[in-house]
Formats: sequence, C-alpha cells, structure tokens
Amino acid sequence: MEATTTDAPTDDDYEQFRSDMVRLIPSLRAFARGLCRNPDLADDLTQEAMMRAWASRHTFTPGTNFRAWMFRILRNHFYGAAKKLRRETSLDPEVAERTLVQEATQEHALHVNDVDTAMARLPEHQAEVLWLIAGAGMSYEDAADIVGVGIGTIKSRLNRARAAIKSIIEGETERVAV
Repeated sequence: MEATTTDAPTDDDYEQFRSDMVRLIPSLRAFARGLCRNPDLADDLTQEAMMRAWASRHTFTPGTNFRAWMFRILRNHFYGAAKKLRRETSLDPEVAERTLVQEATQEHALHVNDVDTAMARLPEHQAEVLWLIAGAGMSYEDAADIVGVGIGTIKSRLNRARAAIKSIIEGETERVAV
C-alpha cells in the first residue's frame, strides 16, 4: 500500500488494502492448513483473520510489510483460539446427561405437601409420636416420658402412624385406622 499525504485513509487506500488482502488469500489458506491440518478449519481461520484485518485496517501502517501483518493476525488468532480450546473440556453427551442432571425441586415441595396433608389426617396421638420420634429425633424412652405411656405403646403408635402416612400418600385408603 502506498502512503497518502493525509492522515485519514481514502477510498483508494481501502481499495488497495482490499486488493492486497485478496491476493494473499491462497497463501493465508495454505499457512492456515499447515497450522491446523484441517481444510475446513483452515478456511474458517483464514476468513476470521481477514475479517479481523479488515476491522483493524486503520491500524496498518502503509509502507510496512502487509504480508507479514496479515500472517501475524492469522497466527495470533490460531494460537489464541488453541489456547482457549485447551482450557475447555469437551463432554461426552452421555456423561453430560448423567453429570448435569439435577432433580426437579418442585417435586420436593409436592412430597412435603403430601406428607403434611397426611400428617393432618392422622389421629392426634399417632401424629404426636411421629413428630417426637421422626421430627424431633427423640428416643423412644424420651417420647414415652413426654407422652406418659410405655415404650411399647410408643412403638405401636409410631408403626401405625408410618403405615397410615404411607397408605394416605399412595392413595390406598381414605380413612386412617385409629
């Protein structure tokens, strides 16, 4: 490209830039193929380098080595993309499916609502024991002392409460045994 007397590039400067770039396409493609060893990727690399050069044409200093400037853009883009790819990990779709699955959180709320509804349908003495043992984590002995009944009665009420909860949730019964 020839230097012009004005600081702002003229249409002739852009036309010269374009024609110089077009003349370099075969050489740029050959260089890109040598770098990436894949014709399709090489074409993409060449196109990207040309787009970057065109976008940065105002930074090119006329009278300097245009060919070297273009090859440097292509080379820098190739190594920058390669560096970025090294940081990325390709994931096998089957592995991704197993790894990236998260249970739907709205189902947890439904289950909690089901249990809460079932608990409301239990007789008071069964619900009380279930809350003490399963809810508060108390021992059978402590629950028996609080309720004022024997450990056998606590175990019996707990067993009936659990069975009733299960049958209510599974929809097997409308009435709960007392």
